[in-house]
Amino acid sequence: MKENVNKLVSAAVKGIQEKKGRSVNIIDLEGMEGVVTQAFVICEGGSPSQVSAIMDSVEETMRKDLGEKPIRTAGTENCIWVAMDYVDLMVHIFLPEARDFYNLEELWQDAPTTEVPDLD
Repeated sequence: MKENVNKLVSAAVKGIQEKKGRSVNIIDLEGMEGVVTQAFVICEGGSPSQVSAIMDSVEETMRKDLGEKPIRTAGTENCIWVAMDYVDLMVHIFLPEARDFYNLEELWQDAPTTEVPDLD
């Protein structure tokens, strides 16, 4: 991944981990056909309130560490699946059931994936 994307990914993971987000996967989409972003960071929270807290933490960390703001955030109404668009990075924060249902990792199984160990 490019250096700028790596910085975005690192800041997103930091924000996720600050709110105890779990099962973090990084999918490198660079060079994949038909994509509009360079990488996905996918994680889950145990409740809608934790999904919301993770989203807030990612947004704050990106702003403080990199001066970045998402161009769009979707899913904040119910916090089952929140998607944050940072152009070169998309951050997806799921409840476990929604993550299993949409299964983005399976959809992008041809892309290199890095699993980030949980902090506990």
